[in-house]
Amino acid sequence: MSNILPSLSKSNDFFANPGRYAKMVEQKLHRLEAEDILGRIQEKDFTVWRKEDTEISNRLGWLQSPVVMQSALKEIVSFSDQIKSSGFKKVVLLGMGGSSLAPEVFRDVFGVSEGYPDLTVVDTTDPGFIRNLTNQLDLSRTLFLVSTKSGGTVETISLMKYFYNLVFKQLGSENVGPHFVAITDPGSGLEKMAKDLAFRKIFLNDPDIGGRYSALSYFGLVPAALIGIDVSKLLDEAVWMAERCQSTGTHRDEANTTRLGVLMGLLALNGRDKLTFFFSSKLLNTGAWLEQLIAESLGKEGKGVLPVVSDPTNTISAYRDDRMFVYIRLKKDHSHDAAIESLMQAGHPVICIHLENLYSLAGEFYRWELATAIAGVVMGINPFDQPNVESAKVSSREMVAAFIRNGQLPELPVTIEENQLIVASPVSGTSLAEHFEKMFAQLKPDFPEPGHKAYVAVHAYLEPSTEHTELLNRLQDRIANRYGVPVTIGYGPRFLHSTGQLHKGDSGKGLFIQIVDRCLTDCMIPDTAEGEESSISFGVLKMAQALGDREALGNAGRQVITVDLGTKVQKGLNYLIDTI
Repeated sequence: MSNILPSLSKSNDFFANPGRYAKMVEQKLHRLEAEDILGRIQEKDFTVWRKEDTEISNRLGWLQSPVVMQSALKEIVSFSDQIKSSGFKKVVLLGMGGSSLAPEVFRDVFGVSEGYPDLTVVDTTDPGFIRNLTNQLDLSRTLFLVSTKSGGTVETISLMKYFYNLVFKQLGSENVGPHFVAITDPGSGLEKMAKDLAFRKIFLNDPDIGGRYSALSYFGLVPAALIGIDVSKLLDEAVWMAERCQSTGTHRDEANTTRLGVLMGLLALNGRDKLTFFFSSKLLNTGAWLEQLIAESLGKEGKGVLPVVSDPTNTISAYRDDRMFVYIRLKKDHSHDAAIESLMQAGHPVICIHLENLYSLAGEFYRWELATAIAGVVMGINPFDQPNVESAKVSSREMVAAFIRNGQLPELPVTIEENQLIVASPVSGTSLAEHFEKMFAQLKPDFPEPGHKAYVAVHAYLEPSTEHTELLNRLQDRIANRYGVPVTIGYGPRFLHSTGQLHKGDSGKGLFIQIVDRCLTDCMIPDTAEGEESSISFGVLKMAQALGDREALGNAGRQVITVDLGTKVQKGLNYLIDTI
C-alpha cells in the first residue's frame, strides 16, 4: 500500500505533486482564477485564446455534450436494440482520429455485452488488413458504421465505397442500404451520400464539436451503445464531472481541471513537455484517445506537449528532466504506486487520478477535454485548430493525382540499399547502422539546444497486427533504453489524425523513422459505391500518404529516415532492430 500517495476516492479523485514547480503553478492558478478563465470558457468566450478568432466559439459544443446528449438517449438505445434484434453479429466502424478512438477505447475497456454485436474499428488503408477483415466477415450479418465529422475524410470514404460495393454485389441493391449507418455533421458530403445510397440511419452530430472533442457525442455514444454499454451511466458520470468543473457554486472546480490544465501547459513551457502516462492495465488503451487530444490540441506554433502513452524505460533513474507523469488508476489497483512514489522522490512532477469504476472513464473524457483547453490558454495557442495537418493531406492528394496522371507514384530518393531494405536518409553513411548512428547523435534529451533532438517517432505504414506491434515495441524498447529519450509508435495513416499535427507543429525536437512496405495483393477502391471502375488501390493510397507526410515533415524542417521493407515485413523489422 502506498506510503506517499494519498488515499483517493470518487469525491477526492485528484492528486498532484508539482515538485519544484509548486510556487510557479500556484501563481498561475491565482492569475487564471482572477481572470475567471474557467467561467469564461464555459460561457464560450473565445477571447481567452484569441482576441479576434471568433471561429473558436463554434468549436465549443462539447462543453454541453453530457447534458445535451441525454435528450438523445432514447434514440441511441432504441437504435442499438433494433440492431441487436435484427441479427447483426458484427459492427465495423470506418473512421479516423476522433471518429474512431473513443469507440476503440470503449470496446477495449468494457468489452462486448452478451448478445450484442462485436465492434471492429478500421482506421487503416493497409490492403492486407482490409483483405483479411473482408475474409472474416459474414456480410449478411455485418453493420458498417461510417463515421466522419467532415463527411469527406479520404480514408473513411474510400473504405465506405469498398465495403458498400462488396455488400451491394453480394446482397443486391435493395438490401445493401440497411447495412450502413452514418455519423457526420449536417450538410456534409457523407450526409448526401448516405441519403442517395439509402443508409439505414444518419446521426447528425452537433457541428460545433471538433473531432477530438467528440467522445461524448454521437461519435462515441452510438458505437458504445451498439456493444451493450449503458450510455445512460456514461452520461451520468460525464454530467457529474461537468458539475465538478464549474467555476462557481458548491462544487467550484472540485475536479481540479484548471490545475490539470496549468500543470500540462506551464510545465511544458518550462521544459517538461513529455507527458508520460501510467495506467491500470484495464485502462491501458485509453492512452490512444489522450494522445490524440493532447498532441493535436497543443502541438503547434513551435510549442507542444508530447504524450508518451507506452514507455519501455526500465529504471526511474533513466527518466530525464523533460518529463511529467500522470497515473490513471482504477479503485483498489496499486500496481504502479511504488513507481510513482519513486518518481516523486526523484523530483519529477506527478499527477494521480482515481477512477471509481469503468464508467468513470466518461467523466475523465470531459475533465481532460476541458483541461486541454485550459492548457491552450496557458501556452498561448488555439487548441481547436490543426494548421499543420492539412500540409500532409495536400501532399498526399498531389501524389494521388500524379499516380492517376502517370500510373505511378514518385520514387523514394534512395540513399542506401542493404539486406533487401531500401533507405532514404537525410544523412550520409556507408551502412544503415551508420545512418542511424549519425541521426541519433543529435538526441540530447535534457533541455536540448537549438538543433538538438529530444524524442523519436516511428511511423509504421504497415498492417496493424499483433506480430508487427510486438516487433515495433521491440524497436521502441531498443531506441528508448539505448538513447534515453521517449519513443512513440504510430501506425500510418492512423497517426496522421493524432500526433501528426504535433510532429510538424512543435519546436522541431523529434527525429522520425518512417517504415513502409509493399503489398503482395492489393485491394482496389471503387470510384463510386455501386460502380465497377477504380482509379487507385488502397496500397497506392497508403504509399501516397506516407510519401505526402514525408514531404510535409521535410518542408517543416524535420529529419525523416524512410525504410522500405519490401514484402518481407517481419524479416525487415528484425534486421532494423538488430541494426539499431
